Amino acid sequence: MEFQDVVRRRKMVRRYSEEPVDPALVDRALDNATRAPNAGFSQGWAFLRLDTPDDVRRFWAASTDAASLEQPSAWLAGLMTAPVVIVPCSSKAAYLDRYAEPDKGWTDRDETRWAKPFWHMDAAMASLLILQTVTDAGLGACFFGVHAAHEPRLRAELGIPEDHDPVGVITIGHLPDDSATRSGSPTRRARTPWRDVVHHGHWGGREGQTGH
Repeated sequence: MEFQDVVRRRKMVRRYSEEPVDPALVDRALDNATRAPNAGFSQGWAFLRLDTPDDVRRFWAASTDAASLEQPSAWLAGLMTAPVVIVPCSSKAAYLDRYAEPDKGWTDRDETRWAKPFWHMDAAMASLLILQTVTDAGLGACFFGVHAAHEPRLRAELGIPEDHDPVGVITIGHLPDDSATRSGSPTRRARTPWRDVVHHGHWGGREGQTGH
């Protein structure tokens, strides 16, 4: 698929067919994820791969309250049809350690030196590469967050160490037969034209201009 087609076709898919996902595609998506930008080449990310029915069920049981599992909403019921779940995680410690090395020189590992949490940002960019890889293969994926109240149980059930934080969840699967039907927020909200969010040269100036 051409890159522009991948960008335009990528969407959050919230329901999947029963067709299994080729493990080679998951391998490729995770390989691509590790090529995302990352500060200092810290590579402070890890990806929990759940691609067996038992592991996927364990994920939903740990990340969802019992009442919702018994009577899931349409959104949850759709996501639970995904045969593959990836939990991308970030490691702040990896970045603090990396920037305390001689070529960086922040020997005190002071977290306040960081204007923004690049460990989360880099893991998010890696997640986007997973989404794009899946789209390129003609399948669907969805990125969503872990409810804060459920994170301790998820960590315990799946063995996520304390020095890694889940930044979200990615479901992967084949598109259902009626996948052409749009759903979710895009059916209720229009995409903002890019010219409306680009400020050229100065935030309040040259509105709508492009180029140089």
